[in-house]
Amino acid sequence: MMDSVKNASENISRRLSRTWDHISDGWRELVHHGSDALTHFVHRKGEEDKGQASAASTPAFPHWSILAGDMEETDREIVVRIEVPGMEKKDFEISIEGKTLSLRGEKRFERDTNDSKYHVMERAYGVFQRTLPLPVEVNEDKAEADYKNGVLTVRLPKLNVEKRRFISIS
Repeated sequence: MMDSVKNASENISRRLSRTWDHISDGWRELVHHGSDALTHFVHRKGEEDKGQASAASTPAFPHWSILAGDMEETDREIVVRIEVPGMEKKDFEISIEGKTLSLRGEKRFERDTNDSKYHVMERAYGVFQRTLPLPVEVNEDKAEADYKNGVLTVRLPKLNVEKRRFISIS
């Protein structure tokens, strides 16, 4: 009987240890890959109170959120994709200065009714800015942007793309 209790206890201890390792790995990966994507949202004065029954019955807006994205480089261009759901094209301002891409926007809080209260509020709202260093200089005049299904895609043609010429050996 004592051996089975001891074995069960050791088994539980091993499982808890493995679970803790997985959680720790997840946090390390989030901090490593998500730290640049962590974006501060600034609320306009009075924004948090707008349309809410009472401050006590509704959680405050989060001020930080992750705007996850990726940057891909081909022979001819840099392609940046950033997930920003719940916005419209008019809510974005995109600029390039040197080798830096800046994305500014405003994610607005919209509420269908005032006769409800929130129990969980994890999405951030307000004005935000995200800057991304570019690996090469790009042709700003030929840059294009598209917003579809909550993903902003910015295509940045490389500047001075040289055509590769192969030389045959005689």
